[in-house]
Amino acid sequence: MNDETDGSRRPIFSTAFRPRRLTCLAAALLALQADISLAQTPDAPPAAVEELPHSSAEPDVKSDTVTVQRGDLQQTVEATGKLQFHQFADVNVQVAGQIKDVPVAVGDAVREGKLVMEISPTIRANQMENNRAQMARLRAELADQQAQTDFAELQFKRQTQLKAQNATREESFEASRMSLSSARARMDAIHAQIQQLEATLKSDEESMRHTQVLAPLSGTVVALNARAGQTVSIGQTGGPLLRIADLSQMTVQARVAEVDVTRLRRGMTANFTTPGYAGRTWSGKLRQVIPVPAEGTGEQGKQTFYNVLFEVDNPEQELMSGMTAQVQFIVAQAKDALLLPVNLLGKPDAAGIYQVHVLNPDRRIVARKVKIGMRTAQQAQVLSGLEVGEQVLTGPVPTPAPTLRPAAPKGMP
Repeated sequence: MNDETDGSRRPIFSTAFRPRRLTCLAAALLALQADISLAQTPDAPPAAVEELPHSSAEPDVKSDTVTVQRGDLQQTVEATGKLQFHQFADVNVQVAGQIKDVPVAVGDAVREGKLVMEISPTIRANQMENNRAQMARLRAELADQQAQTDFAELQFKRQTQLKAQNATREESFEASRMSLSSARARMDAIHAQIQQLEATLKSDEESMRHTQVLAPLSGTVVALNARAGQTVSIGQTGGPLLRIADLSQMTVQARVAEVDVTRLRRGMTANFTTPGYAGRTWSGKLRQVIPVPAEGTGEQGKQTFYNVLFEVDNPEQELMSGMTAQVQFIVAQAKDALLLPVNLLGKPDAAGIYQVHVLNPDRRIVARKVKIGMRTAQQAQVLSGLEVGEQVLTGPVPTPAPTLRPAAPKGMP
């Protein structure tokens, strides 16, 4: 069947065959382009690697170093100690009796002279009145006896005159003499009784004054072993009835080994810490080294320790008796010193000079003679031979070793 359009004849194609023909044509064109590409392209070389510029300079020395720095250095003696009261007073009674009242408690602050205890003495007021009455009677007897003694003296004097004139008998003379001696003896006896009773009265009055116990110093009540109704006596055994301590200053008692105690001197600084206040440090000045071994030390098979004492201010009363103290006594110190680790020094020469190896700014190793001052177990003070910031080798010189450049020690002739 033919179809005519615009007066011309065109072939008629079915639309079902167009997509397949276009696909085949595209595939043929791609294959042709691939063949042409393969025919025109030679074998490609491998990817090029960028080369680093070659350095003709000598490679740097590779070694671990330590930088010389400035800092503070201290020589110390370590010790462990305990805090204790610096000033305290024990209160006991000076009169026998029964405790009437205790108006204070542990922890109370008291001032010197304040009433801290009251005693009801065993000596009652009526007993003191009886003693005073007895004293009055003895004084009356003494007056009467004095009169009798005076009369006996007159009788004896008269008999003595008559005997000189042979006007009396011998018996009368001897009788008068004996009467005078007896009167005088009775006088002496009464005097002795009066003295004894005076002493008793004085003791009674003193005891009455001590019924009120006063604080001997200003401080804090830290121990109390007394209660109302308790019977007490003078010189009784056991601990004190009451203890008052001044807490504004404490004493540190440190135990120092005999190998270190000879390095300590009076007045040197002592620092300490205590576990109760982490990160805090207290300071004091060494007051005394007890010259006898601490109790329980120095015996057979035991190391000897000595007690060392120093005081520390405690205005806020933060420190308490019995606290543990980790103490450092500063034997010597150097401020802003050049420091070098001790393990880099090796052995000194005959003059006491050490040699170290320094890596200079040119990355060359040079030998350096160093003079050392104070030292501890970790660091040493450099007196001459090094400067701050210099690099000191921590190990042996590398092998093969670079040529050592001679260098005069810095700070040394």
